[in-house]
Amino acid sequence: MHYREVATAREFVVRLETGGDWREQVESLAAEEGMEAAWFTGLGAVQDAEVWFYDQDRKEYDAAVFDEPLEVAACVGNVSDLNGEPFAHTHAVLSRPSGQALAGHLDAGTVWAGELYVREFEESLVREHDETTDLDLWL
Repeated sequence: MHYREVATAREFVVRLETGGDWREQVESLAAEEGMEAAWFTGLGAVQDAEVWFYDQDRKEYDAAVFDEPLEVAACVGNVSDLNGEPFAHTHAVLSRPSGQALAGHLDAGTVWAGELYVREFEESLVREHDETTDLDLWL
């Protein structure tokens, strides 16, 4: 296990722009505000979504594309540095009108409405390649 204590710096409430990409807007906020590390939660709705699922045996992501309106029942993630750029590691639980839930790593989603709470850390988080998982994980 790797852990360290972090101190928080700033906090933001964010309304995402309709028609923009959910994750890209989080990354844009981080770049504009100079955030090197943060934790966020959110909710709202998307017009479509691409959700990734990591196959632990193959060590590859599989994409599932949903070209339909979905509620963002829950969204959680963190911002860190990946190759010198802000990266928003984003997971979401999405729901259909029937109440069926879809969940996973939210790679992309066209925002219909989105609201976030973002808490910035004073310390940076940098992602580096982890041989065991074949993922870029923060230290």
